[in-house]
Order: sequence, then structure tokens, then C-alpha cells
Amino acid sequence: MRSVVISYAKRLLILTFAAGIVAFGLFFILPSSWFTPSLPFLFAFYYATSLLSFMILSRSLEKKFNLFVSVFMLTTALKLFLFITIMITYAFLNRKDAVPFLLNFFILYIAYTVFEVIQVIGLTKSPVSAGNKTS
Repeated sequence: MRSVVISYAKRLLILTFAAGIVAFGLFFILPSSWFTPSLPFLFAFYYATSLLSFMILSRSLEKKFNLFVSVFMLTTALKLFLFITIMITYAFLNRKDAVPFLLNFFILYIAYTVFEVIQVIGLTKSPVSAGNKTS
């Protein structure tokens, strides 16, 4: 499974760089008030949380598929609570930057979540996990 995680980390890095390039290009097209100064940190945050959750999920899939389902639900719930906490805290502490931050946070959330779901579906369909589906 280590090679699966390394492969995921590389694809995630490509997504992060691509999203960064798109954000950089849009910075010159859209009003600067739409972008938060913390945007570079959001890329690093999403990279780290996505990689960590994928590592946890891939390890759980090595055991039993039923365990994987439980771990998937738990990691998803914990990430949602973490994200909501970060959004609310940031909005209260930086009221002037709240709207751009929330907009940027949400757009990145959608992009990274779609990517992660596609990768997890591929992981559950891989030959390595096929033997564990009946467990």
C-alpha cells in the first residue's frame, strides 16, 4: 500500500500546483478582493489533510472492508468538523477577510473533495482491496 500512498501524494501535488496556477491566473483577471492573503496556506492545509486522510483510509482497507467503511465515515466527519471550526474561527478573528477566505476555502474544499473521492473509489476497486471486500 505504500506505493499507492506515494502515487496519491504525487497526484495530489499535481492537483495542488494546478490549482495554484489557476488561482495565480485568476488573481490577474478577477478583483483582488476575491482572494484571501491566506490562500497559499490553504493549499498546504488541503494537501496535508487530504494526504493524511488517504493514508488512514488506505491502511484501514488492508484489514477489512467493513473497517474501511467505518474509518471513511469517521475521517469524513472529523474533517468536516475541523473545516467548520477553521472557517468559523477565521471569520471571527478576521472579519474583513472573512468572505474571501470562506469563498477560497469552499472552492478548494470542492476541488480536493472531488479529487479525494475519485481516488478512494479507485482504491476500493484495486486488486489489493478486492480480497478484503468479502470480509
